[in-house]
Amino acid sequence: MTKRVPDSVMSKDPSVRFIASAMGAGCAEIATLPIDVTKVRLQTATRPTSQFGVARSIIVHEGFSALWKGLAPALVRQCSYTGLSLVLYEPIRDAIAGKDVAKHEMPFWKRVLAGGTAGGTSIFVMNPTDVLKARMQNSRDRLSLGGTLHQIWRHSGLRGLWAGSTPNVARCFVGNAAELGCYDQFKTMLCHKYGLKHDATTTHFGASTLAGFVSSVVSTPVDVLKTRLQAAAGLRNDGLFALALNIPRHEGFFAFYKGFWPLFQRKVLWTVIFFVAYEKFRAGLTALRY
Repeated sequence: MTKRVPDSVMSKDPSVRFIASAMGAGCAEIATLPIDVTKVRLQTATRPTSQFGVARSIIVHEGFSALWKGLAPALVRQCSYTGLSLVLYEPIRDAIAGKDVAKHEMPFWKRVLAGGTAGGTSIFVMNPTDVLKARMQNSRDRLSLGGTLHQIWRHSGLRGLWAGSTPNVARCFVGNAAELGCYDQFKTMLCHKYGLKHDATTTHFGASTLAGFVSSVVSTPVDVLKTRLQAAAGLRNDGLFALALNIPRHEGFFAFYKGFWPLFQRKVLWTVIFFVAYEKFRAGLTALRY
C-alpha cells in the first residue's frame, strides 16, 4: 500500500512532478490521439463533414492504425511540454500567491495567470513537435518523422519548425490557464467546501472534467488557427492575420469552431486521464523516494 505523503513534499520536488506528468501525459495521449487526428482533419477540411465521417474515411482509405498518425511527435510533445508545464506551474503559482496566502484563499485569476504563463512558455519551446504532429496527421500518406522534418526544413528552414507559434502560445496560454488554473481551483473547492478527500479519484475526476470543459470552450478558435498554420508548414506561407481574416470571409465565423466536439471530447478525456494518472504517479514516486 502506498504511504500518504504530504502535498507540501510532493510540490517541492520538480523531478517527481516532471516524471509523473510525463507518464500521465503518455497514458492520456495514447488513449485520445485518434480523437485528435479527426479534429485536425475537420479543422483543415474545406467541405463540411462530420467526425464520424472523417474517422470512417481514415479507416477505409488509410487503415485503422492511421488513427494514431503522429504518435511519436505527439508523445515527445506531450511528455516534455506537459512535464515542463507542471514543473513551472506550482512555483509560479506559489510566487504569485505569496508565502502568507493559504492555498484555498488564493484568487482564481492568479491561478489562471500561473497556468497560462507555464503553458505558454512550455509550448513555445516545444513548438517543433506540434508542427511535426500536425503535418503527419493531416497527410493521407504515411510520412516518417525524419522525412517530415526534412521537408519542413528544406522548404522553410528553422522558421518552419516554429510555424503557428503565435496562436499556439496563445492557445496554450488560454488552454493551460483553464486546465491548470481551473483544475487547481475546482480541486481546492471540492476539497475545502465539499469535504472530498484530496487524493480521491472522484476528486480528480470531478476537477478534471470541469477543467477540460472550460478549456475546450475558450481555446477552439486559436486551435483552428494553430492547426491550419502548422499543417501547412513546409507547403505554403499563409500569415496568421491573413488566415484569421480569410476563415470567416470564405467559410463563415463558425469555421473557427471546426473540430469543437472532438476537441471537447479530447480535452475532457485527456484531462481526466492525465490528472488522475498524474496524481497517482506523483504520490507513488514520492512515496518511493521518501
